[in-house]
Parts: sequence; structure tokens; C-alpha cells
Amino acid sequence: MTSKAPAISLDPATCPVRQVLHGVSDKWSILVMAALHLSPRRFSELRRDIPDVSQKVLTQTLRKLERDGLVERIVTPTAPPRVDYILRPLGQSLFARLSPLAVWAIEHRAEIDAARASYDDRT
Repeated sequence: MTSKAPAISLDPATCPVRQVLHGVSDKWSILVMAALHLSPRRFSELRRDIPDVSQKVLTQTLRKLERDGLVERIVTPTAPPRVDYILRPLGQSLFARLSPLAVWAIEHRAEIDAARASYDDRT
């Protein structure tokens, strides 16, 4: 007897897969989680780690990840206040599942680049 995965509603309003992927499938969320997976980071450190993200987009991404319970914002009451971001256990759990995708992308980058070049040459 084989076990079947639970039925998933494909209705956009109730599909749990869509709900989760909508929140974390952009490149910035994944890159932020990758940086925070290494250690807690301040906003400025994240900007250095991900130099092509704008301040506005990084702020929006951190808020979205915090709202979803993946990232925690920790304010230390000093002068000026110190703000650190950490990956919460839920975020660690998600990143553990995303990291094989990153490894796959690194391993197959040359093949993808070659396929893109071949496609572009044909079109």
C-alpha cells in the first residue's frame, strides 16, 4: 500500500502552496534567508551581502518575512538603537528545503547558460 500526499486545493484563495510560495518565491526573500542562515545581520550588513537590492525593497522583504514568521527583528535599546534580524526556526526549516535548490543551481549554472545561449542564437 502506498501513501498518498494529501489533496491540495488549487483554488488561489485557499491553496496553501500558493500562499507560502507567494511570500517567499522572489529572489530577494531567498537571498535574505541565505544571508541570515549564516548569522544574525544588521540592515547595513544585509545591504552589503546583497549589494543589488535597494533599501526600499530590502525593507519590504524583511517586513514580509517577519510577517510570515520566518525572520525576527530584534531591537536593542541603545543610543542609537541597534536592530538585528535573525532567521526564526520556521525560516531555518524553510531554508533547509531551499538550500538544495541553490546547490542544484550552482552545479548546473554552466548548462543553463549554454542552453540560454543556444536558444538566443536560434531566435
